[in-house]
Amino acid sequence: MRRPLRKKQELKTDPVYNSTLVEKFTNSLMWDGKKATARKVVYDAFEILKKEKHAADPLALFEQAIQNITPVMEVRSRRVGGANYQVPREVRVERRLTLAIRWLILATRAGKGKPTARVLAEEILAASKREGQAFKKREDTHKMAESNKAFAHFAW
Repeated sequence: MRRPLRKKQELKTDPVYNSTLVEKFTNSLMWDGKKATARKVVYDAFEILKKEKHAADPLALFEQAIQNITPVMEVRSRRVGGANYQVPREVRVERRLTLAIRWLILATRAGKGKPTARVLAEEILAASKREGQAFKKREDTHKMAESNKAFAHFAW
């Protein structure tokens, strides 16, 4: 008999924007338990979007960016008869958001030489326009799944 699945811990909302998505992003951005620093980076990025990029609602822009870089398909390795195949699979809903957040953070951390908040703001703006590193990662993932469509019958 299988053990019962663990309940997902309920995520609180962040204090400024009252959004669970911003809180989840802040938690993922955080290093060494420094949540105040991570929050400052996120809120500074939103301020940059508001002031310099003339975005009326930075939260809506952030949500649009996350939605644009959320993958639908991915490839998983599957060993069949001594050969490894890249089998295209649909991405589970929880994993979609996790991957989108991860790719946005990796794209932000790749931008060296500038303050993190500024790079994050630029990456959010780019992703909301369907461009930038994080969006490119999503497109590459979808291309990989598309090119390996012939192995879809191995998915079970």
